[in-house]
Amino acid sequence: MSTYTQILYQIVFGTRNREWVLKEKGREKLFRYISGIVENKNCHLYRINGVEDHIHIITHLHPTLALASLVKDIKLASADFIKRENLFDYFNGWQDGYGGFTYAYKEKDKLIEYVKNQQNHHRIISFREEYVSLLEEHGIAFNEKYLL
Repeated sequence: MSTYTQILYQIVFGTRNREWVLKEKGREKLFRYISGIVENKNCHLYRINGVEDHIHIITHLHPTLALASLVKDIKLASADFIKRENLFDYFNGWQDGYGGFTYAYKEKDKLIEYVKNQQNHHRIISFREEYVSLLEEHGIAFNEKYLL
């Protein structure tokens, strides 16, 4: 029997110290690069977007791939790409951790719209508020001292 899965993730991570360095001018190029990484890992990218201090990735996770491995590869390769291409002044890397949240496939379109509208969303709510809300929504216990 073949393996069939539909593991839909929202991956969220920020810049080191939540620095506002991901300027709009270079984001599209960064997102295209990350899209290539995700596709090369046999994952299906549904949407990627972000603002100055963090990004969101909506993807199907291939069953042979661990989430931590995918995030590590994205962070390492994209940080190198940003530096090599001089994409963002003052970029000092990505935060150490990340958020990985699973969703039912039937929520896919709603989730894509949410990520698509990050610029508008963050006119109202900070990344910290959004992140705490995601942790709480998914029942994840966390310690405030580890949130920047």
